[in-house]
Amino acid sequence: MRLAGVDGCKGGWVAAMAGPDGATHAERITRLAELFDRPGAPDLVAIDMPIGLPARIEAKGRAPERLVRPKLGGRQSSVFSIPSRAAVEAALDPTTPEDQRYRHACSASRATSEPPRAISRQAFHIFPKIAELDHLLRQRRDLIGRVHECHPEVSFWAMNGERPLDIAKKVKNAPHEPGLVLRRELLAAQGFGAHLMSRAHARVLGVGADDLIDACAALWTARRIAKGHALRFPEVVENDAEGLPICIQA
Repeated sequence: MRLAGVDGCKGGWVAAMAGPDGATHAERITRLAELFDRPGAPDLVAIDMPIGLPARIEAKGRAPERLVRPKLGGRQSSVFSIPSRAAVEAALDPTTPEDQRYRHACSASRATSEPPRAISRQAFHIFPKIAELDHLLRQRRDLIGRVHECHPEVSFWAMNGERPLDIAKKVKNAPHEPGLVLRRELLAAQGFGAHLMSRAHARVLGVGADDLIDACAALWTARRIAKGHALRFPEVVENDAEGLPICIQA
């Protein structure tokens, strides 16, 4: 199978790809649809972006977020609480100033969550990418079984013998080299080449070193999904009103 692991980056996405022969490479793309509008498109993709937006949200987010956070120790804050579909959609009008869109999104989130809660700025800033993926899957239903949600820190937890990592990959929103080194070591033990996930390669691609590492972790999860070895949170998957699965895999 052709596999891909995808992570968001500034201005687009970074994809770590593996061909049927196992050869790997990485590339930067502007739009997710580019992955599938090409010869040799991936048969299976694991992506670090939420899939499935419920109409209402319980405390602490969707079921996947509630299930994976306790496993991550000090890395729990990396798992955002994803709000309702209405909250995401309230943030998307590009003709509206950002502060106003944020207020609209918070208002919609409070109206569709129990207990009522606003959204973080950090989560708000990934809403355009959530919407891009959501639109793609709703417009191209054949991709629903090919594109799967993952989360890099959950993947690294699984890769590390189901133990949380004790070093952050970011500190004060900046890459933290000891944390990046630890994650590269885990990936290297799984057969990932040093160049593929190197800082120099990330510079050539024009992406963050942490984004490239996360894309490699997503590719590791894609391999697990393809082999039927991936863990699912929750194990019994529910769909949102659009028929999209709500599940993190690792």
